[in-house]
Amino acid sequence: MSRTDRTPLQLGLRENLPQFVLLVAVNALVGGMVGMERTVLPLLAEQEFGLTAYSAMLTFIAAFGLTKAIVNYFAGTLADRYGRKPVLLVGWLFAVPVPLLLIWAPSWGWVVFANVLLGVNQGLAWSITVIMKIDLVGPAKRGTAMGFNEAAGYGAVAVAAWATGAIAETAGLRPGPFLLGLAFAALGIGLSSVFVRETAGHVAHEVGSHVVGTNGHDGDLTARQVFALGTWRDPSLSSASQAGLVNNLNEGMAWGLFPIFFALGGLELSTVGLLVAIAPAVWGVGQLFTGALSDRVGRKWLIAGGQFTEAAGLLVIALGDSFAVWASGSALFGAGTAMAYPTLIAAVGDVAHPAWRGAAVGVYRLWRDLGFAVGAVLAGTLADLYTLSTAIVVIAAITAASGLDVALRMTETHPRDPRTTRSKATSSP
Repeated sequence: MSRTDRTPLQLGLRENLPQFVLLVAVNALVGGMVGMERTVLPLLAEQEFGLTAYSAMLTFIAAFGLTKAIVNYFAGTLADRYGRKPVLLVGWLFAVPVPLLLIWAPSWGWVVFANVLLGVNQGLAWSITVIMKIDLVGPAKRGTAMGFNEAAGYGAVAVAAWATGAIAETAGLRPGPFLLGLAFAALGIGLSSVFVRETAGHVAHEVGSHVVGTNGHDGDLTARQVFALGTWRDPSLSSASQAGLVNNLNEGMAWGLFPIFFALGGLELSTVGLLVAIAPAVWGVGQLFTGALSDRVGRKWLIAGGQFTEAAGLLVIALGDSFAVWASGSALFGAGTAMAYPTLIAAVGDVAHPAWRGAAVGVYRLWRDLGFAVGAVLAGTLADLYTLSTAIVVIAAITAASGLDVALRMTETHPRDPRTTRSKATSSP
């Protein structure tokens, strides 16, 4: 007899705390895989592979973002069909070759291929930890769960970005910084295979107690219908999708251009690593509070206000010329992202029926992570045609426009009055 047969399943953060904490730790390791590249790869492109065009340097981000976006879409559907844990384990297997390819890469094409594999790893592993936490906590603490999830992931991005910058300054750009990735992958596989438990039973439990009609959609939707809802038919879901895309558009720009932008200011590599780490650090810590805050005050205005704050931070960075100004702008950029990022996923979870929540999260993350590719191509092209500062300013304007779209189109998905309508769309797209 399994544990599930002996003990009735319950939804809630406190009721599932050990598994929730374990999944937070696993997602930190997932974030660390991205963080190991954050400071080093843009500089590696220039110093070891001789790339001078910014658009060429940022091809690794475009490859990563496009792959991750596509895999995100299928991850949710696969998780609904085959279970969460098997998909999580497959995601970790794709992480193992990444640091090895980066260590031994004789050409830039190897680096791009490594980031294709990293995109698969992130699309499967990060998506599944998101879905599993939503499964465990139920609707009441969805924002809190996403705050912890994203705080762990992006906190680890920040720590790894700072650590690899420090390692690179003393040991060189290769292989030292990427040895961290091997450790992250080994720990992730071990924890996920031995200690993580399947959460499909929690989904079945929630479906059994779900009140049909509270969010305007029933539970009998095809993958095509869910895609239509998330992309254009539902104003709340579609505005979340575009806001997610823009959030990772500016993130892709920051990942590719900020290390070069700061290095051109004459800063040492360790200082560049510190500046690069500030935004994801503030972002990571801030989400511990903003996710829970969205459970109390709602999602919409945290998302819109967060995007306006991101835009302000990007402008400060673009116009700055010193460590203090860049640090302030990076902190502002990170604070805005902390307001929007976990809240967007929670909003999608609010609207989606439990039976197709995995697919809905997959659609949202498809559009969100396409932002990496769009941001890399757009920022690289603008930097080549004009200047790095111009690229940052244009991305800031796009981010502000995205916040305006959320303010105009999104219906509050988590009102304090549960009788308030959560979605304007009908149940059949």
